[in-house]
Amino acid sequence: MPIIFRSPPVSEPLTFESIGVGWLQDRVSRPRGYPFYHYLQTERGFGRVEIPGGSYILHPGEGILLAPFIRHTYEKESGEWYTCFASVTGTLESCIPQMLGSRQVIRTGPEQGRQLTDLISGCMKRYSKRPVDEKQLSIDCYSFLMHFVDGAHNRMLTQEPLYRKYVEPVLKEIEKHYYLDLTVEDLSGLVYITPQYLSRLFRRFLNCSTYEYLISFRMSRDCPQERLRGRKPFYRRIQEVDRSHPFRLPALQLKNPDRYPRPGFRFSIPFNFQNLPL
Repeated sequence: MPIIFRSPPVSEPLTFESIGVGWLQDRVSRPRGYPFYHYLQTERGFGRVEIPGGSYILHPGEGILLAPFIRHTYEKESGEWYTCFASVTGTLESCIPQMLGSRQVIRTGPEQGRQLTDLISGCMKRYSKRPVDEKQLSIDCYSFLMHFVDGAHNRMLTQEPLYRKYVEPVLKEIEKHYYLDLTVEDLSGLVYITPQYLSRLFRRFLNCSTYEYLISFRMSRDCPQERLRGRKPFYRRIQEVDRSHPFRLPALQLKNPDRYPRPGFRFSIPFNFQNLPL
C-alpha cells in the first residue's frame, strides 16, 4: 500500500500534497475538515462518508472530492475497505475554487473513477523513479483536477434564476471582500432575503451553508504555505490572526468574555497527520 506525502514548501503551481493506492481505510473524523482539496475513492469493499447535509456510500469505483475545511467523517461499511486518494497543493492552490465552480463536494461514478484510478496509479509510478519528475507530476495534478471541472454543471447553475439572483452576487461579494467583517446577515441583506433562506440556497446549489462557504473561502486565502509546518499540529495566536485579517472569527465572539481566556492565549487546530492518509 504505497503512500506519498509532499512536505512544504512547494514551488510547483499544482502538485500532490498526498497520494496513495491500496490503502486499508480506517475510520477518520475531522471536525475541522482537511486543509487541502482531497479526493477519496473506493477500490474494494465500500464505506460511508458523512458531511454537513449529506451521507454517501462509496461503492467500488465511486469517489468524492471535498473542499478544504469541510468537516467530515468516513468509515467502512463492509468487512474491509480499500481506497485510493489524492490531495492537492501548490502556489496556485487559491485558484482551485474558481476552477471547480465553487463546489464544496463533487462525487464521481465508476466510469470517471476508472480514469482517476489510472491517473493516480500512473503518478505513483512516477514517484517511484529517481529523480522524481516534479514538472510532469504538476501537469498530472492539473489533469487530475480537470476531471472535476464540469462545464455543464456551471452552465446549469448560471441558468438557475435563484442562483443568479441571490447566490452569485453573494459569491462575488465574498470573493472581493472576504477579509472584511462580513456576516451571513450582511450577505443576505445584500440580496434582500433572510439569512436562513440564503443558507438554504447555498446548500441547494453548493452543498454547504453560507457560513461554511465564507469560512472555507477565508481559510483558503490564508497563506497556504504558512498553514503547515512539517507534520506537527498547527498553532497560531489569536493576536496574529487579528493582525493578518481584519475580520473577526465568529467562533471567538463570546457573550461573556470574563469566563474565557484573554486574547493572546494559544489555541490549536489539531490537523493530526498521523491519521493520514485520507
